[in-house]
Amino acid sequence: MSDHDKGSEKVVGALTAGLLVLRYLIRNELPVGVSQVARELDINPSTCFNLLRTLVHENLVVFNPAKKTYSIGLGMLELTKGLTERDRILQFVRPRLAEIAQTHGVTATLWRRLNEDRVILVERADTDSAIRVYMAIGQRLPIFVAALGRCMAAHSGLSRNELRRRFESLRWQTAPDFEAYWRDVQQVTLKGYATDRDNFVKGVTTVSAPVLDASGHAVMAISAVGFSGQFTAKFLDKLAADKRRHAQQISLALNGQEPAPPKAIPKTPPKARKASPRPVARKKARSA
Repeated sequence: MSDHDKGSEKVVGALTAGLLVLRYLIRNELPVGVSQVARELDINPSTCFNLLRTLVHENLVVFNPAKKTYSIGLGMLELTKGLTERDRILQFVRPRLAEIAQTHGVTATLWRRLNEDRVILVERADTDSAIRVYMAIGQRLPIFVAALGRCMAAHSGLSRNELRRRFESLRWQTAPDFEAYWRDVQQVTLKGYATDRDNFVKGVTTVSAPVLDASGHAVMAISAVGFSGQFTAKFLDKLAADKRRHAQQISLALNGQEPAPPKAIPKTPPKARKASPRPVARKKARSA
């Protein structure tokens, strides 16, 4: 008999109850309140509340303060990669990343805050272009680097001095000076997005928009990555507007609110119709 079998009867009740709550939330497509969870799982309401509060603290569950409801969170990705395919938010995000990638010819990515120092790439949509920027799922970056870092910094609550200290430890191929970086961070809350052109990687431009939780903290960011030559002023304006719109929709979904559905993406561009010529009215010539 193995040591595991010998001690198999020694289970931790609180952990078992917490896992029971997680499984229940995974099965439910809609956010639910404490009373419903406690009733259906036959758990004391006070105990159920404490379990949910702990799971929210660990980023495994999302709480909507307006509706007093709970739903499964993206923190579950740290526990099992298999959950990625079933996760409600990722299923919501995928068609929006695809829309960005196909519409603008860029690589569209979703980054999630892993801890106070790092973000992790959890989803990606590629463009059909023969030459494109490739990024691997699971890749980690310093939380305040590139365009997504400016978004994270804007909603971090850090003071200017603390952010400067964190900035000095970042590695860039062509580092911006802190004053320029600080101005970009301040602009995020006004514009809803940030841009990094040739700073983090030479020849590459990223445009990012923050995804906010119910308390206004940036928990994720969606980014568009492409070669700097693509990013004309007109192109950047259209891309930034789309990024901001999608980030706002994802924020709503993350916090249990009802967002607008994504646009349908045609596989081939529609053919322009030829305008039919209007009949020309002619006057009859009068006889002399």
